[in-house]
Amino acid sequence: MKPYFTAIIEKEDDMFVSLCPEVDIASQGKTIEEAKSNLKEAVELFLEHASVSELSQRLHYEVFISPLEVSVG
Repeated sequence: MKPYFTAIIEKEDDMFVSLCPEVDIASQGKTIEEAKSNLKEAVELFLEHASVSELSQRLHYEVFISPLEVSVG
């Protein structure tokens, strides 16, 4: 299994929301560090307790993050 996962963190109001796209799990925290730590814990718990079939359905090994230019207006 892949030892590293992606953490996407963005500010929403007064909290930071974190997402791991490889397993579609999200968490949050009051700081970036807390959001990342909470996400790490949530992903670890998922990996420990998920069934093999759930893992095969949700686990995405290739996630690509790239800038996207769009026209507005």
